[in-house]
Amino acid sequence: MWHKKGVYTSEMSDGQWQRIKWLLPKRKGAGRPAQLEQREVMNAILYVLVSGCQWRNLPREYPKWESVYYHYRRWCLDGTWQRINRGLGYLERRRVGRFARPSAAIVDSQSVKMSDSGGISGYDGNKKIKGRKRHVLVDTLGNLLDVVVSAANVSDRQGVKALLSKVERQIALRLLKIWADKGYQGDLETWLNEQWDIVLEIVAADPSQVGFAVQPRRWVVERTFAWFGKYRRLSKDYERDTRSSEGFIYLASIRTLLNRLVS
Repeated sequence: MWHKKGVYTSEMSDGQWQRIKWLLPKRKGAGRPAQLEQREVMNAILYVLVSGCQWRNLPREYPKWESVYYHYRRWCLDGTWQRINRGLGYLERRRVGRFARPSAAIVDSQSVKMSDSGGISGYDGNKKIKGRKRHVLVDTLGNLLDVVVSAANVSDRQGVKALLSKVERQIALRLLKIWADKGYQGDLETWLNEQWDIVLEIVAADPSQVGFAVQPRRWVVERTFAWFGKYRRLSKDYERDTRSSEGFIYLASIRTLLNRLVS
């Protein structure tokens, strides 16, 4: 059912839809023709991301929640969200005059509480949070390169290794430097140099610093987390499976990129 455009602020504009529709999976093979408009499915998923509502509470203007969730989950599992985020990231970097793949990045993690949905979890002793940890790798503009969601007790150093095994190989091979905070100190520097020929630079606060001060480079990834904080679905981890958790983080990045690419 197609409803009047612009009913909800989470919906894509015509220009944003034109940017993204060619990145969505195309139907292959024989079978019944698709009965759902992909644009309506995308708008329904974005409504969940922005509002934080349960799938069952999708407004009636959208397709049945079971069908919307089916597409969301399928695109989590087949890498669609990751691929769309990567494609839009390339376009945004080219728009501002940068090479499509970055040569430097910033890494950080964010521990968040979980709902009672179940799934893996752990306790982050540093942040005093029981739940999950979002490990993110961003370029120097703050664009999300990739994300890995784990139990909160997984170390930041393990998170970097998981990120580099997941990020597009051409990106990983082009990276020359990664900035990180002191939580990444240790044998990670040697591993990055030997396995990927990447230099790890730890950004630490000045010993003479009094009170809060913006840290060079690290403010970029902190700003990315702030962007994600605008989406209520990311206020906690509500997902049973970590791949669904990663899907909503990709979606937050996708919507941020669409807002930049199409004013």
